Amino acid sequence: MMLVSQAHGLPVITAEEAEELGRVSGLTIDPHTRSVVCVRLSGAPKHATTIAWDLIEGVGRSAVVVRSRASAGSGRDDFPTHHEILGKRVLTEHGTAHGTVKDVAFDTTTGHLHTLYTALGEISGNHLLGIGEYAVVVRGA
Repeated sequence: MMLVSQAHGLPVITAEEAEELGRVSGLTIDPHTRSVVCVRLSGAPKHATTIAWDLIEGVGRSAVVVRSRASAGSGRDDFPTHHEILGKRVLTEHGTAHGTVKDVAFDTTTGHLHTLYTALGEISGNHLLGIGEYAVVVRGA
């Protein structure tokens, strides 16, 4: 498990060339699969600013590893719209406020969301329904 806040700023390194492609600037989460679908990079070449999660070889406390420079640019480009999740207001599908997202725990192998940590407590990642400009929507308890 890792927190989204811990992934931000990690270097993304190629295993074959041992080169840094850039740094994690964000993780795009698909609310339908309730998982991370891609890693967004800052300081990366144009062909590798977004890397599909299934191309990531490993995620550790000090780096994210992708196989090669070539594989980093060969991913798909039909990702869901990126909305930053940290700091977003949390609402249930009935409109009840549940604080703001403080952090999110995800599985570093599968990308599946485990827990949303909010100002008012923990919410299972399986309760995520949507992420938008204004709020994160979760299934009510």
